[in-house]
Amino acid sequence: MTGLPLRTADVVIVGAGVQGAALAFHLAGRGAEVLVLERSSVAAGATGRSSGFVRMHYDLALEAELAWRSFPWFTEWRDRVGTGDPGFVRTGFVQLVGSAHADALRANVAAQRGLGIDTSVVGPVELGDILPGMAVDDVGAAAYEPRSGYADPTGTAAGLLAAARARGAAYAAGVRVLAVRMSGDRVAGVATAQGDVDAPVVVDAAGAWAAELARTAGLEIPVEPWRHDTAYFGLPPARPSSIPIVLDHAGAVYFRPEGGELLLVGLETGNEVGGSPDAPIPGYDPGVLGPMVERLTARVPWMADGDFRSANRGQDGMTPDQRAILGPAGPDGLFLDCGHSGSGFKTAPMVGQCLAEWILDGRPGTVDIRPFGLERFAAGRPLLGEHPYESLWR
Repeated sequence: MTGLPLRTADVVIVGAGVQGAALAFHLAGRGAEVLVLERSSVAAGATGRSSGFVRMHYDLALEAELAWRSFPWFTEWRDRVGTGDPGFVRTGFVQLVGSAHADALRANVAAQRGLGIDTSVVGPVELGDILPGMAVDDVGAAAYEPRSGYADPTGTAAGLLAAARARGAAYAAGVRVLAVRMSGDRVAGVATAQGDVDAPVVVDAAGAWAAELARTAGLEIPVEPWRHDTAYFGLPPARPSSIPIVLDHAGAVYFRPEGGELLLVGLETGNEVGGSPDAPIPGYDPGVLGPMVERLTARVPWMADGDFRSANRGQDGMTPDQRAILGPAGPDGLFLDCGHSGSGFKTAPMVGQCLAEWILDGRPGTVDIRPFGLERFAAGRPLLGEHPYESLWR
């Protein structure tokens, strides 16, 4: 749908990725009049190129809690959302770290078990059972979540948006938001290429374009475009019957099955950060394929008999501490839901609920997400894990 279905709203959400869609769903469920504006189409940005992990392991307890509380939305979708299908596939999830971070992983698993997460520390013998043929000599410690898996990011966002519209939200695709409109020191709505919309609250969920939009309201936010390649490889005939998601911190690579014939692979280092979000995005960087194959086959040597099928590149917004920016900032009425740094898919259901509470009730109630506020950067309080691993992606 193009054009503007509404000229006034209680809340305008800029961006129809999974975060914007989840927020619209929760706001509309509370009776707010919501308008979602999207420059392209649902999930056309970071969401559509997400690897779709649904797992809970983080070195920051607050992120683990958001992922854990979001998990039932993927497994109980019919009862909680009712429209669409997230396509959740249970595979299990494995986190691998080197010896330097072994104690941190054990401490993180203990904290996550305290939240109720089904996770445990596993050794080399158990890893061999979880994924036969995996090389583990350089693994200092590993965590295993048997209930985790992956989902379809586009289907998840589309389902949440359809459910939000069934609750009364409006949606317009192909609408470029030019600026946040102001009345004195507070938000008055947005200006678009199709005209103005009046609203007392605007949510910047614009992904890689979040900083550009915030700037129109006189607000500088530390969100840079971050570009990341993933590739699909055909699985060899002699392969394990089941393959979990593997986040290989020790080898700086990750992979998961895609159906029964493919393996999705991504690198955790050497990604492009900065530049314009409007710069052309090539299909993929051929230079990443060599390191992908090298790191993948170092971990699972049987993939040497696989074959390259395709690759793509997507972009998101990244912050200095690689954590999201959430909550009110700048002029009265402007809220941020951006800077998810490639990790926003699995937390979207709960972030949407908590941010809806913040907008409508004045504070988040279900989970206190206020530590994700923009002010942490000026105060020199970046979000760091309680038992941190080293930063990746860059």
